[in-house]
Amino acid sequence: MKKTLLLAIAFAASLSGPSFAQERYRERPPVVVSPDLAAPWVMQLAGPNARVAYPRQAAQPRVVYRPRPVYQQRQAQPARRGVLDRRPVQPVAMRANRPIRSQLEPQFLPQVVPYATKEKPGTIVIDTNNRFLYLVMEGGQARRYGVGVGKPGFEWAGAHKITRKAEWPSWVPPKEMITREAAKGHYLPARMEGGPENPLGARALYLGSTLYRIHGTNAPWTIGSAVSSGCIRMRNEDVVDLYERVNVGTRVIVM
Repeated sequence: MKKTLLLAIAFAASLSGPSFAQERYRERPPVVVSPDLAAPWVMQLAGPNARVAYPRQAAQPRVVYRPRPVYQQRQAQPARRGVLDRRPVQPVAMRANRPIRSQLEPQFLPQVVPYATKEKPGTIVIDTNNRFLYLVMEGGQARRYGVGVGKPGFEWAGAHKITRKAEWPSWVPPKEMITREAAKGHYLPARMEGGPENPLGARALYLGSTLYRIHGTNAPWTIGSAVSSGCIRMRNEDVVDLYERVNVGTRVIVM
């Protein structure tokens, strides 16, 4: 009996010891409940300080929102017109005026050719119909250049001499030309100094007391055409070559 009492006293002491107190006040493990039982009364059973652990749900796939592509609206292409379609065609934008010929035709390049004439060597003969200028040489030959000549209504013929030579000459349009061009809406300057933009080009050979000249040009694509107001125009490189070969007093025949 006495032994039993001692055992009871030892057991009671163990219950009141620090280890028992730690076990008594230790945080309780979480209560796992089913989602369909997560009701308020279950929370009350769990106690005010308890944590309720619900079963972890499967991770949901992440939705990524991408901006919708922006599609450009295609312009409607004009329908092809059939051969029997007689509807009027809408006008289209035209390019700025450009020279029809950008390169000189081979026959208008300087070259030495056979040339039968009674004129003395050193004479200049201008064939306005074929757009050639000949510088007569010895031995029945001539140096031939392509030229531009007077347009219809401005043709002329005759024999003159070179009375003056000028390098990069200034241009003073005649009053008749200024009046004529003004009527067309083209206004010419009273005077234009020499230079690459000058219509007389790099050199000028003045013929007698006339207003006509053999000169260069700022529009080389017009060589071989009838476009001038009576003057004989040459490419700048060609008129420079001729300028070095002739002197004041040289006879010039225009036919």
